[in-house]
Amino acid sequence: MRILLSNDDGYFAPGLAALAAALAPLAEITVVAPERDKSGASNSLTLDRPLSLRKAPNGFFFLNGTPTDCVHMAVTGILDFVPDMVVSGINHGANMGDDTIYSGTVAAATEGFLLGIPAIAISMVSREHRHFETAAWVAAELVKRHIRSPITTPTLLNVNVPDVPRDQLQGFEVTRLGKRHKAEPSIKVTNPRGEVMYWVGAAGAAADAGPGTDFHCTENNRVSVTPLQMDLTHYAQMKQAAEWMAD
Repeated sequence: MRILLSNDDGYFAPGLAALAAALAPLAEITVVAPERDKSGASNSLTLDRPLSLRKAPNGFFFLNGTPTDCVHMAVTGILDFVPDMVVSGINHGANMGDDTIYSGTVAAATEGFLLGIPAIAISMVSREHRHFETAAWVAAELVKRHIRSPITTPTLLNVNVPDVPRDQLQGFEVTRLGKRHKAEPSIKVTNPRGEVMYWVGAAGAAADAGPGTDFHCTENNRVSVTPLQMDLTHYAQMKQAAEWMAD
């Protein structure tokens, strides 16, 4: 089995190293990751310049582009084979609810999915980064499950792991995405030259976070596994839109 790894925190991120170490006994691993932190890059592709590929001393390849670039270029040009699976992570922080729209971690996995490859995004629900080994173990367990019972259709799983020791995990749960409140206000600052500048505000707190959601699941020390799809069609509004167009 051959697995392509990527992330959005950069090729030097400890979460990526932990993921590669956990999966190396299970499969042939190739890493193609961004050369720097590209968190929040979403599904963007670089179309205004060529991209360069380099190899780090640890064998990881890194590209001066986005997470989506990394997977797209790896599958369509860099590698001489099609991976059996794409795994993205381990992200330094959660990717739940509305976060999935902006996440470069989820985007890297999404690109694999769009190219017809089963894909998993792994994120750790914490900014303290204490237990990468727990999330790495979860990733390995999911890959082992795939080896035992192969996923035969393109599948995209968004996985969020509580930042706790492995023996404190309370199992796995298939969940739906929750929803956050709107983002906190932008932060206005003045630079040394007196120019006004702005930082994007923090993500809002969880709003839709009841039982069955990714937020509720991880809050109770369970691993959240959410199947995602890319069809953005709002089917319930098609009839209303057709009637509006007919007026």
